[in-house]
Amino acid sequence: MTRHSTSALRIAVTGMLLVAPMALDAQGQPQASTPQATAMRDANRLDSDGRTREARAIFQRLIDSAATPAARAQAQRAMAMSYAFDGDCANTVKFEEMVIAYWRTREAEEPQNAFYQQGEMANEAARVCIDVGEIEVAAKYYELGSALGNREPEPRTHPRTLWDYRLHHALARLAARRGHKGDAEFHVVAARRALDADTAMASAQARFFPYLTGYVAFYTNDLANAEAELTRAVVMDGNNRDPFMHALLGMTYEKQGRAADAKGMFQKSYDLATSHNPPAAFARPFARKKLGLTAPR
Repeated sequence: MTRHSTSALRIAVTGMLLVAPMALDAQGQPQASTPQATAMRDANRLDSDGRTREARAIFQRLIDSAATPAARAQAQRAMAMSYAFDGDCANTVKFEEMVIAYWRTREAEEPQNAFYQQGEMANEAARVCIDVGEIEVAAKYYELGSALGNREPEPRTHPRTLWDYRLHHALARLAARRGHKGDAEFHVVAARRALDADTAMASAQARFFPYLTGYVAFYTNDLANAEAELTRAVVMDGNNRDPFMHALLGMTYEKQGRAADAKGMFQKSYDLATSHNPPAAFARPFARKKLGLTAPR
């Protein structure tokens, strides 16, 4: 495996990163240390409450008034997530492309981080799109994310095995959504192989594997295995606060005819969906609808 520092790897495998450093509170929201951070936090809350048009008006003001390109990209990424709360794949992609364009301008100054962030933003767009059923768009951006991330020059701080794992993870889910069980199983095996090839990377990424196997089982109508794998996934450290995984387990219960169990899991998913990221962007409105809740006003 390519040599990299422990701290760099820890950054590489935690998933999404903010575009620019910003102090966060315990819920992952920007702290109210500046007017811009307060506005960002308020807009994020509006998205969680289903008041997405109001949120986007704030994000647009932050984009228009940004003092630096990094601050503008921060606000553009937040705008992308706001559209994700409405299940709007096309506009999510539009704004994630703007963030990718910002990171292209940083390639000379910080090449390792710049290419990694480009890959992250493409993957983030793909995740929003697959969750709302835009399978071909998701496929395009997962492939792009892997290609961009792997352009990172030596000495790499984000190992190729990470991108291999993420791509096979995505391709397995895409195949399952298309109803191609054999292809999905092939990529599940390849994802497992990538984990086994890099124990350092796997230490942070292995928790997403039972989510993968549960996801594939659910979308290929193997509900017993979906329940077993997703039940295992949601109790793992880190996953126990993932609203999407809980929503997927609730969907499994629903298909099994277990209405009360499904409702309980949808409630948990809703309660956990307090962040401003793809899992929450899908889970919050999805669970709200399943529970028959009215958005706060």
